[in-house]
Amino acid sequence: MIEINGQLGEGGGQIFRTSLTLSMHLGKPVRIYNIRAGRSKPGLLRQHLTCLKAAQAICGAEVSGAELGSTDVTFKPGKIESGDYRFAIGSAGSTSLVFQTVFLPLCFSDGTSEITLEGGTHNGSAPSFDFIEQSFLPVINQLGYRAEVKLEQYGFYPAGGGAWRVRIQPTRVQPTNGLQPLEMMHRGEILERMAMATSSRIPRSVNERELTQVKKKCAWPDEALQQQMVSSQGPGNILSLRVKSQHLVEVIEVVGEKRVSAEKVAHQAIEELRDYLTTDVPVGKHLADQLLLPMVLGAGGQFTTLKPTQHLLTNIDVIESFTDINITLEQTDTNTWCVKVRK
Repeated sequence: MIEINGQLGEGGGQIFRTSLTLSMHLGKPVRIYNIRAGRSKPGLLRQHLTCLKAAQAICGAEVSGAELGSTDVTFKPGKIESGDYRFAIGSAGSTSLVFQTVFLPLCFSDGTSEITLEGGTHNGSAPSFDFIEQSFLPVINQLGYRAEVKLEQYGFYPAGGGAWRVRIQPTRVQPTNGLQPLEMMHRGEILERMAMATSSRIPRSVNERELTQVKKKCAWPDEALQQQMVSSQGPGNILSLRVKSQHLVEVIEVVGEKRVSAEKVAHQAIEELRDYLTTDVPVGKHLADQLLLPMVLGAGGQFTTLKPTQHLLTNIDVIESFTDINITLEQTDTNTWCVKVRK
């Protein structure tokens, strides 16, 4: 049994989720201990427990420690089974993180799977549904994975109540039709820019103030500035800046919070956008760590990105605990790093 210390690196829930994904795909039992031990609320929260139960459901795993607050979990996977699944967090926890836990194992199952996910869809500190749809899935679909998503209901923190569906087709692994390596070394020409401000149950003026800042500080034309008022169980707001280039759409998003002005939300997103645009890298800092597992379980490859986040470094450490696949990081310029996964 592989043992993973949950205090490794950044010490968050990503260690737990990556361990579950690799355990299922490789058929290797794992024990994860000290789960989120350094957090203000250590152990499994509802979204982590849902990830665990979702993983258990798709492979019939033997599990211990499956309860809220647990800091020690053992997971002994069985055979991954495709099918129709529904995973409800019961809070505003991130549905995207539940999706990313089970997505790759289901890609390598024998048949098509359909998943309904219920909970938070646009959360801080987690990829939103928009990020999954606009940035993550288009890249990995280029590699040969196949998934389609549809949003049914927005769910902002703290009310939650969101829902979306994903249809996952089995991945072809034959030599002639298999997965392709990722090759993204340069961003190339920027083809399109768009700012999308989305709100529910708060004044439309919040959207307008965010977009005013984008227009003022980025000099984007009016046609690149869009807003929408949507329906959800509770109030919420998110500003999404999207830059389409040759290979992908980089999505930079900031979720609005109580007592944080629209101007500060916009400022945070704009500063991150500027960091991204000062280099020629195609892959932003958040997408970088999310591409590792599709590359490791697929055909490898390489890409350039910004200075590695602690999430990226921690993900590499967990992956290397399960496999002997070589992952290297090389600084090639002032703020440019090359990530290589050799199969």
